[in-house]
Amino acid sequence: MSIFHIVLILLVFTSVAVAADDEFTVLSYHDIRSVVESDASFGKMAVSTENLEKQFAWLKKQDYHVIAIDDLLQARAGKKHLPKKSVLLTFDDGYASFYTAAFPLLKKYGYPAIVAVVGSWMEPRHSRGVASDPGSPPAASLLTWQQINALLRSGGVEIASHSYDLHRGILGNPQGNLQPAAVTRIYDPKRKRYETDAAYRQRIHAEIKAASDSLFRHTGLRPRVMVWPYGEANQVLIREAKTQGMAITFGLGDGHNTLADMPYARRMVVAENPGIEDFARMMESQRTDDRPLHVVQVDLDYIYDPDPMQTERNLGLLLDRIKAMRVNTVYLQAFSDPDGDGNADALYFPNRHLPVVQDLFNRAAWQLLTRTRVKVYAWMPVLAFGLKVPDSWFVHEWRSADVEKDQAPKAGQLPGNKEGKSSAGYTHNPEKAYLSHHIYRRLSPFNREARRRVGEIYEDLAKYCNFSGILFHDDAILTDYEDVTAQALGVVGKQWKLPTTQNQLRENPEIRMKWAKQKTQLLVEWTDFLAGKVRYFHPDLKTARNYYALPILQPDSEEWYAQSLPSGLAAYDYVAIEAMPYMENAKNPDAWLEELVRRVALHPDGLRKSVFELQTIDWKTRQKIPMETFLRQLQLIRDRGGIHLGYYPDNVFEDYPHLADMERAFALPRFP
Repeated sequence: MSIFHIVLILLVFTSVAVAADDEFTVLSYHDIRSVVESDASFGKMAVSTENLEKQFAWLKKQDYHVIAIDDLLQARAGKKHLPKKSVLLTFDDGYASFYTAAFPLLKKYGYPAIVAVVGSWMEPRHSRGVASDPGSPPAASLLTWQQINALLRSGGVEIASHSYDLHRGILGNPQGNLQPAAVTRIYDPKRKRYETDAAYRQRIHAEIKAASDSLFRHTGLRPRVMVWPYGEANQVLIREAKTQGMAITFGLGDGHNTLADMPYARRMVVAENPGIEDFARMMESQRTDDRPLHVVQVDLDYIYDPDPMQTERNLGLLLDRIKAMRVNTVYLQAFSDPDGDGNADALYFPNRHLPVVQDLFNRAAWQLLTRTRVKVYAWMPVLAFGLKVPDSWFVHEWRSADVEKDQAPKAGQLPGNKEGKSSAGYTHNPEKAYLSHHIYRRLSPFNREARRRVGEIYEDLAKYCNFSGILFHDDAILTDYEDVTAQALGVVGKQWKLPTTQNQLRENPEIRMKWAKQKTQLLVEWTDFLAGKVRYFHPDLKTARNYYALPILQPDSEEWYAQSLPSGLAAYDYVAIEAMPYMENAKNPDAWLEELVRRVALHPDGLRKSVFELQTIDWKTRQKIPMETFLRQLQLIRDRGGIHLGYYPDNVFEDYPHLADMERAFALPRFP
């Protein structure tokens, strides 16, 4: 090996090691009080002066390095590297207690800090001229401009913008929910329409500029940092902040940051006045692996009623049930499928391309978040949208008279397994008859216009609704006879360098599997494109995708589905596996589940990233799975190492699965 190669290797390893050091944790404090009331309810943000000092002392003793914004800027410019265990301290809302309680401790320990102030809160109330948050702190509890200038003269405090008047709720839907002003499109109840893109951008520009102008007018300095109210931001906000000189912005969220995260870095909220043991546990774990997912998959078609008052009553029943069950995740249907064929005939949110049954998804998701504290994933189709478009836009298949009927699916139909039985077909409406072959009419992922329209549907979902993640529906499949549209075969031949005739592709098993793997990757890329549309408005988006069990139990069946567990584990935050033995005609359901968990466990991160979703209905017989069977299967998956658990469907009207049993067997422990 030459000297050149040795030096190159050393440089590579050195750069990797140094890059690993350029991580930092950001803490978010709020009010500091001498006495904090004992209350374990969610959202108590005050920390006692005594506990704050203990936390500062612990940071120093544990060799954490409290850094300033200048350290981040210099590291980003390549002028220095961050020390190991770097921590940034931020204090939100501009409480006067920062000056009287926190600042003396910062000086004692030699720590820099960032204080984020809300411009409108700093103005005399009678002169604001804005509809400020009625829940804003009393003026007497906030910093004065004299105190802010004294903090700036100290040299250790950075004053950040916390917006001018975005720290409040605005009307976000027809049902009257007030949602974060920065990321919400204002709903006009008189005109029954939402704020336009142009009006939204103009409002955001004016807001960020007003905050910067206010700070400049009172301090002579413009802010370099934006701290988003409620931690909520999108790319419109982030880009506007950068344009106005704030290239570093902060949201909320657990875990470390790297320099690449500076446009929208996460901050861990220090809430509920943690003692030193809880604080140490938070710092050491980064709160990133505290709890498994316990998931309820909910049909919004069940909740919707033509009578809006009845819809609200139904939603109330669901909220009470989810809260009592103490789960942490809901996969919530965002599309309408009244005939149970799995295709999106209409949607539950405003959009450009399909009918709107009712503007309901945002309402339901927001109520679930605020009333039950769950994370809501929008459950959405990938390809099965009932758009009024030419037939050439949809998936086409080859036919063969030489292949048995069950082995040669018709257009849009799932393939059979080797016994000629459906391995994936079921109706998503439990009141509909079980279909032995479930038909999805799917748009072709090779069609550019289909890609554009579906992307716009996802964009509209993200623009008008508040949610945490996406669950990609199980319609994202291509069989071993699909897709053979002209566009698809053009890609197969020119880009994938494969044959484009049926005999050449299907008669050679090796070529057939290459074709399948290319389609597997194509579907992953399609969902990545859709997730990108959503992340423009929801940067913290989590992704999950429904996977059938057969490609996991029998990996060579990737050919029939264009699905493989390794690709799913690599592409998504979670793989939601349909662990449904009755749907799969399993002769021994328990043994089938055991084998499924065992197969998942063979993959790196398999158990950590897989959600096992059980069925509560046998769709073939239309009978409920007995509770004792369902509970036994839940425990079986746990006993074999399964971490994340879920089920579908939930029937709030018939209390199935039974809430009393689920509170005992499925509820998560309460955490402060």
